[in-house]
Order: sequence, then structure tokens, then C-alpha cells
Amino acid sequence: MTILKDLVERLGENQVSEAHFEGANIVLYTREKDLFLNGRDKIKDLAKEFKKRISVRMLPKLCSSEEDTRNIISKLIPKDAGVDHIIFDPPRSTCIIHAEKPGLITSKSAEHIHNIKNKTGWAPEIKRVPPIKSKLIDSIRSVLYENADYRKKFLNQLGESLYQPKSDKKPWVRLSFLGAGRQVGRSCLLVQTPQSTVIMDCGIDPGAEGHDAHPFLDAPEFDISKVDAVILSHAHLDHSGLVPLLYKYGYRGPVYCTAPTRDVSALLLLDSIKIMHSEGKDGYFTSEDVTQFVLHTIPLDWESVTDITPDLRLTLYNSGHILGSSIIHLNVNNGFHNLVYTADMKYARTNVLEPAHTYFPRVETLIVESTYGGKGNVLAEKEADEYMVQTIIDTFNRGGKVLMPVLGSGRAQEVMVICERLMREGRIPKAPTYIDGMLWDITAIHTAYPEFLGRNLREQIFNKGNNPFLSEMFKRVGSSKERKEVIDMEGSCLILATSGMLTGGPSVQYLKSLCEDKRHSLIFSCYQPRGSLGHRIREGDKQIQVAEDGKMRAYNIQMDVHKVEITSHSDRRQLMNYIKRCQPTPRKVVVQHGESSRCLDLASSIYKTFRIETVVPRNLETLRLR
Repeated sequence: MTILKDLVERLGENQVSEAHFEGANIVLYTREKDLFLNGRDKIKDLAKEFKKRISVRMLPKLCSSEEDTRNIISKLIPKDAGVDHIIFDPPRSTCIIHAEKPGLITSKSAEHIHNIKNKTGWAPEIKRVPPIKSKLIDSIRSVLYENADYRKKFLNQLGESLYQPKSDKKPWVRLSFLGAGRQVGRSCLLVQTPQSTVIMDCGIDPGAEGHDAHPFLDAPEFDISKVDAVILSHAHLDHSGLVPLLYKYGYRGPVYCTAPTRDVSALLLLDSIKIMHSEGKDGYFTSEDVTQFVLHTIPLDWESVTDITPDLRLTLYNSGHILGSSIIHLNVNNGFHNLVYTADMKYARTNVLEPAHTYFPRVETLIVESTYGGKGNVLAEKEADEYMVQTIIDTFNRGGKVLMPVLGSGRAQEVMVICERLMREGRIPKAPTYIDGMLWDITAIHTAYPEFLGRNLREQIFNKGNNPFLSEMFKRVGSSKERKEVIDMEGSCLILATSGMLTGGPSVQYLKSLCEDKRHSLIFSCYQPRGSLGHRIREGDKQIQVAEDGKMRAYNIQMDVHKVEITSHSDRRQLMNYIKRCQPTPRKVVVQHGESSRCLDLASSIYKTFRIETVVPRNLETLRLR
């Protein structure tokens, strides 16, 4: 490629032995230690000139042995850093150091990093060890290290495709809705230009069965062989649940998302396979397909700009919804059109996260969610929290247990932070809080990525040494035997379990055991789609049918049922405020991801209030944005 040759010529072939792409970035391999150690200013100037991220590493064969490097690192890094383990990526001359306190390694003007590079030749990457241990997290990350050779080739091939000449065809942009058009669930948006085809999200409809749960991947606009990239906004299954199916169909391109989104998605996807098998159903995909998803993921930080095709540039911003959730900004053809897709977002500061980002360099089309977009969807969140607390107190006072079905990521961690504080302050009685399903592993991921948490929680964790997720009140439930012990135990407790919509998983097991006892309470706190068991119970059904050993069994709902209308989505007031504060003001707003009436209502209000053109597409509709 010309750009690689140009860089080699500028630095000199005696300085650069090899040049490769790592996706949109460029890596130069050298024999010259001085360039590796002291070439920062020279490389910085080249990066500015070529407008690319450029890094320098030593040739792999010139790096110290792994055993010697471990010994050197153990002597150089302060013991207080708590180095847990070191993994080597030989093809990339990189060693990944996992530490409990990475800041102690990267501080002091990067002195420790420089010394490691100087004495070993390896380029160190520092990763945080989750304070909550999880074998699943380790296994997910090990996929990347065990397939280092493949990753290097994949990233180089991706880079070569990115640096193809731009098309000389007249530019245009089309947006097709393969899901989430006037519905909640199976989010899947197809963006097309003369040179690119990109998917934003690929999820399931949790309230539907079979092909009705899938996006319209059989639409004539969709051709998997032409998909250049997938962008994943966040980990909830109605957005991520069918990404592995793309790999089952033969896709081998990149998935762009934040690192916590990659980790949480993988856990939820593996859990969905497990749940389907436990119910005697065939999964949509296999664990190998999930492995392919992890292997092809390119994690991005918020506000980091990267090319994803020759004519598309991507930036992710905080959406305030769950850990790592992102607003997607696409710059088409050097500013020809700018598209912003909020996906699910929360425009309010919560106990766990900062509010959704509102400022963008440019935006012509804004695609906004409408889960709670109806006129009546104004949520009194403070009152809802107080109601939840009072429900817990009342249930505990009569010796009952509180079951709260929760999504794996989002509201569950919010409830954990709230309850930890209230029990610590003595506002609710102290009692064990049992964490079941994938919640424990997902909470572990929260502890691994504190930089994605809200500043108040980060302050609490770093400066006050009080990580609420590590409280002794939280007890892990890791087996059916332990689950039965929780059900049979005397006394009160709070149970947080997936799935939040009672569509499977341990929450349904708890429900079957507790629902016919009046002492207990069931608290719904997340959206319940039509058709789900959670929706039927929330709307007043007192007798339910639940699958058990391949047969349907009837249960009578005797426990108290409570609806706590607080969510990690924006309510109507927050959505309107977001449109008001979005800068610059978009020329067009596309409303989706909501029940039909709510989408239409929100679109009408946006037009009447702000005089912005609005459109509410149905599934299978295509919009020409420009």
C-alpha cells in the first residue's frame, strides 16, 4: 500500500523493517532501539501529517524471552500495583500486563513503561484486573491471545481494505430498517453508500418466537457478502442477540464497539445459548459463532475517531444507558452527510453512569429511540426509588423475599448501588442480596472498566476506597443447588436475577418457587415487551403457564406484584430535552425503537416544538438521507 511505502521511505529502510496495518492504525516494526524508545516526537509528527495513528514496535525476534521478561517486569513494577498475570502476544511484540492498580504502572510520566520497553523490547499494554474474579471474563479475553496470529492477519487485511481509493461515483446515503421500526426489539439498521454497507446492531425481539424474533435479514437490501462492518451500540440482546448469527452465515468482518460492550455481549450471548438448550430448543448459533464475534471485535474508546470503510468514519459517544453503551456517529464521505444513532440512551445522570452525550462536530440526521416516548411516559424516578425501598421494607417486615427480574446489565447494577448505600445508611434492614444468572460476571466487568462509569461512582471507588459492588451484602448464586438453598432459607432477602422479562433463566425458577406465597414480592423495573411472561404478570394475570420438563404447568400468582417505573431509557421529558440540547440541531429526526403510538407521538411533538422534520419508518422501509 502507498501509505506504508511512504512512511518507510520517510523514516528510512534502515529504520523500519516491516510495516503493517492494525485496522485503521499503522504499526512499524524496527530493529533500531532508539526509534522504539525515543522516536515519539518523530512519529507524532508523521501521525499528524498522515492523519493516522502510528506506533512503533521492535521486531518480535528481537524481544527478550517470555521467562526473562516476566522476571524483569516483576522487578520493575511496584508490588502495590498487584500484577496478577502477564500474557504475551508475540506476533505483535506486545505483552499484556494485568494489574489490580494499573495507575501505579502508567504514572510517573510512564517511567515504568519506558523501562520495560528498554530492558525487554516488548511493548507493554496495561489492563485492569477485575476486583471480582470471573473465569468467563478470562476465557473471553483469552480468545484474542490464543488467536494472535489470526488477529494480526485479520487487522492487516482490514487496514488494506480501508485504504482503498474512494469511489468517484456521486455520493448518496440510504438507511433501511430491518428491525426496531415502530417496535421495541430486534434492532437492526442498514446504512448504504455507493462504496459501503454497514449494519448498526443486530438483535432479537425478546417477546417473539422463531423468525418473528429476528430482523428482516432476508430483505432484498441485505446481502451478507457485501457487509463491510457491524457497529454494536450496546450489549442488550435486543441489539446484540443475533450478531453471532452473521458469523454463522459466513460474515468475517469487524464488529466495532467499546471493550465492555464486547465482554458483556459475549457473556449474554453464551447465556442465551445455555437458556435455549435448557428449554429443549435449538440455539440460533453456537458458542463457536460467539468466539468468532469476539475474535473479530475492534474495541474503541468513546470519542475516538476511526475509519471503518473508505468513505465512513466512526466515533462512539457515551449514551448513558448501560456500561459501555454508545451513541454512534457516522461521518459519510468527508462530511457529505453526518448520521447520529442514539440507540438506547439515558439523558440523565444515574447512580452508575453519566448522561448521554449531546455535542457532535456535525449532525444532519438524528435517529432517536422512543421506548418511553409517549406523552404519558414521564417517570418520577425519585419517587420510584422511594417506592422500591418501601416495598423492600414492607416485604422484609412480613418475613418475605423480594424477587427483582433484571436485565443482565443496566438496572441491576443501579439497584445494587442504591441498595448498598441504603443498607449502609440504615434506611432499609440489612439482609443478603443474592446475585444470580449472568449478573455476577457482568458486575465483575463493571469493576474492570471504572473509566466507563459515572464520575461520582469513580470518585467513590478510587478516592474513598469504597467500591459498592464489593460489599459483603452481595452473595453469588452459581448453581441450581445454591438457588434452591436461597429459596428454602428462612428469613428475608433480595434476589436479583435474569432475565428481566421472565423469558427464561433463573428469574423464572425463582418465580415458580415463590409466586404462590403471599409473603413475597415481585418488583418489575425494566421494560416488559408484549408477549413476554413479565408483561402478562405485570398487566394483572393471576394464573400463568410455564414450561417445565417439556410440559406446561399452571401457577397462581399470590405474591405482591409491583411496577417500579424507572429505567435506563430516557422518558418522554428527557427525550424532548435531548433534542433541544443536541448540538448542532439536526435537520431530520428519525424516531424508532418504540411502540407505534409512542413513536408517532414523539415525532409529532418534536416537529411541533422544534420545527424539525421527523419521520417514523416501519420495518422494511428505506430512507434516502441524502
